[in-house]
Amino acid sequence: MTKGERLYEGKAKILYATDDPDLVIQEFKDDATAFNAKKRGQIAGKGRCNNEISTILFRHLESEGVATHFVRRLSEREMLVKKVEIIPIEVTVRNVAAGGISKRLGIAEGVVFAEPVVEYHLKDDALGDPLINDEHIRVLNLAPPSEVELLRSLALEVNRILSAFFLDRGLRLIDFKLEFGRHRDEILLADEISPDTCRLWDAESGERLDKDRFRRDLGQVEEAYLEVLRRASP
Repeated sequence: MTKGERLYEGKAKILYATDDPDLVIQEFKDDATAFNAKKRGQIAGKGRCNNEISTILFRHLESEGVATHFVRRLSEREMLVKKVEIIPIEVTVRNVAAGGISKRLGIAEGVVFAEPVVEYHLKDDALGDPLINDEHIRVLNLAPPSEVELLRSLALEVNRILSAFFLDRGLRLIDFKLEFGRHRDEILLADEISPDTCRLWDAESGERLDKDRFRRDLGQVEEAYLEVLRRASP
């Protein structure tokens, strides 16, 4: 597979064209950002960890019937993925109060929700990825109602599968953010699933093993990512 021109560079990944117009190479960076990129830094080895963790989780989800953009892992930092048109809606699923929802609604971190809470955010770095609802989605013409319902259904299915996967490995899936893309006539789970996009707490101690260690200057960030990789690995 020939690596071609750079198509896009985001905060955590770079996309490159290949000699197949239907496929792109997704490269994971060590760069880390928080608070809408107001805080920046690097986490040594993050790109390798997130590539490996995402590979494991995409394969597991595919085995459970969830269609993803993942094709195969190419190297320590690169995976081959199907080229998709990203839907500009970030779907967040929250099982336990933490982060943004605690700040917005005054809910103490650690409160377990009776059922998962699904939120939508407009994918727009310049606006700070604001929280939006179904009416905003309709007015902005981001996606038809049937597609939004599909995103919600897929996100909840991913939550069911990954909550069980992580709990078997001594981790609680607190919340996570997903992105989806259109590929031909199909909606595919895209982007990544990693400690960058998930909150993961040790099931016994409650220790945070995710990007909150970077956000909150808790230290041992690299060790947390490596621990998630160790537990997720077959």
